[in-house]
Amino acid sequence: MCIRDSSNNYPNPFNPSTTIEYSIPKNGFISLKVYNLLGQAVRTIYEGNQKAGGHIVKFNGSGLASGVYLYQLKTDGFVETKKFILLK
Repeated sequence: MCIRDSSNNYPNPFNPSTTIEYSIPKNGFISLKVYNLLGQAVRTIYEGNQKAGGHIVKFNGSGLASGVYLYQLKTDGFVETKKFILLK
């Protein structure tokens, strides 16, 4: 199970929105959240069941301060975290 684009989201840096692509090999519950560098969850992009295959989500960082953030994809038995930068 993986986030498809090894170069992170696009565009990166972004203002105010960016696109995240990922794929999952089987149906299941996923959580896609954004964290600040203190490890605090600041946004939930998606949480729920998804079908296997490729998925594309748009993240809008309006209301967040400029800075470095992490987005994390969690599924049953898998976690991947990537960094992205919001510039205003």
